[in-house]
Amino acid sequence: MNRFDASPTDFDFVQNPYPAYDAIRTQGHLAWWPAYDMVAAFSAEAVNALLRDRRFGRECPAELAQPTPSHLAPFYAVEAHSMLELEPPRHTRLRGLVLRAFTSRRIAGLAPEIEALSHTLIDSFPKDDVELLRTYAQRLPVTVIARLLGVPEGMSDDLLRWSNAMVAMYQAGRSRAVENAAARAAAEFSDFLRGYVDARRSKPADDLITHLIAAEEDGEKLSTDELIATCILLLNAGHEATVHTLGNGVKALQDHGMGADVLTPGQVAGTVEEILRYDPPLHMFTRYAYEEVSAFGHDFKRGDQVALMLAAANRDPATWPDAHVFKPTRQPLPNASFGAGLHFCVGAPLARLELQIGLGVLFDRLPNLALLGTPRYGSTYHFHGLEALHVTPN
Repeated sequence: MNRFDASPTDFDFVQNPYPAYDAIRTQGHLAWWPAYDMVAAFSAEAVNALLRDRRFGRECPAELAQPTPSHLAPFYAVEAHSMLELEPPRHTRLRGLVLRAFTSRRIAGLAPEIEALSHTLIDSFPKDDVELLRTYAQRLPVTVIARLLGVPEGMSDDLLRWSNAMVAMYQAGRSRAVENAAARAAAEFSDFLRGYVDARRSKPADDLITHLIAAEEDGEKLSTDELIATCILLLNAGHEATVHTLGNGVKALQDHGMGADVLTPGQVAGTVEEILRYDPPLHMFTRYAYEEVSAFGHDFKRGDQVALMLAAANRDPATWPDAHVFKPTRQPLPNASFGAGLHFCVGAPLARLELQIGLGVLFDRLPNLALLGTPRYGSTYHFHGLEALHVTPN
């Protein structure tokens, strides 16, 4: 098998991993990635097939699971109840209950609120140099999720701090300091939500926590630990992806001399899909093999992991004509940015809504918005987002 020798902490790779993806993809569907000590899938065909193959899943086979280090116990206590990390039947039950509360109608009803919030955030921009990630891309989704959950908006800074600390566990080259911060954040976030869930049990409100408490299927409800893990997942996964995609989207539009012209009501949905395809916020997602599987010329054993390279799949010329061209008007096809199959992102409709409204309002209000300098991507692989995004609004 061919080797993929890129380092996920190398500056040049982080800034532009797409040429490396292209080079290895021409050699086959799969390659061995020593940096992660696993096989990685780079073609759209392989990534999409393995995402849907029920012989692979997120949970480590029980006999191969390693003991949880004591200093990470609070973090993995949350992960143990997260539907992102579970397989049927627990995943089926949790996802079904969550979807009873997180309905498409409820999400669509947030549109006026997201639009008003976008205008409010823009109203507070300074006149010259706006750091768009901190003032807009972060504030929009974290405020929306705070309102959706029913927690005070004044908690937004804490929510951001906890989220950033926890998702750092998935970044390449994590240190003991990162692990300690993630465990601390998980404990603080869980303690806060436990108190909030208890309060909502005795005093219901029109918020997602109350609806999650009320959700029931075949006589079963979410436990408090499952409620906490679900709320943390909705914030961490949804917030992180939306922040990066807003930033990457503004950069892509500016780099190609585009703006409000491709964000009209009839075009904005297609433009957001192209942003997600062209420069997605998450480049890799992993699966375990649950049995001996022969796929794409490789024999997987039970317990083997495979890295599904979402961003490489999104730039595969076998699926996407002119794959490296940013083309908002292209015929839309399903991309891999939200995954596929059983674990397709439950928050995708909300993320799309926030992106469509957030970008549309931004460029409508600030048609002369321009980048200040050349933004750099942060060393946060396998996430892919900018360190900062300085713009002039006028």
